[in-house]
Amino acid sequence: MSDNSKKELEEGTAFTPRFDKDGLIPCITTSAGSGEVLMFAWMNREALEKSLETGEAWYWSRSRNALWHKGTTSGFTQKIISMKTDCDQDCIWIGVEVSGPEAACHTGRQSCFYRSVELGKKATKLAFTRADKIFDPKKVYGD
Repeated sequence: MSDNSKKELEEGTAFTPRFDKDGLIPCITTSAGSGEVLMFAWMNREALEKSLETGEAWYWSRSRNALWHKGTTSGFTQKIISMKTDCDQDCIWIGVEVSGPEAACHTGRQSCFYRSVELGKKATKLAFTRADKIFDPKKVYGD
């Protein structure tokens, strides 16, 4: 990358997202109100374009190998309030308002980040930081 193109990428105003070799870009999703991290997902070019066009969050599901409009099944769609990119434009950060209860995790919790990892220990152990569920995933998604 030339010095000029690096400067344009890092200091310019052109939105030129840099997708990885698989055509994906990471997306961190936070609550526009509280700032809490709700989830992490991937976007491909189509998901990013649909997110920009519709103002609602679209992602790429690697496990289903399919485009995914957040909230299609649960009804908890994510209205994009803000979208940012990092310095080298290889990561997206969106702030969202969730329709219905602010719940982003398929386990029924507000955030996918509901456990913490104990630090300074050889054995990795998780501790629940938010065990409360906002909705019953079986009622929303079935078994």
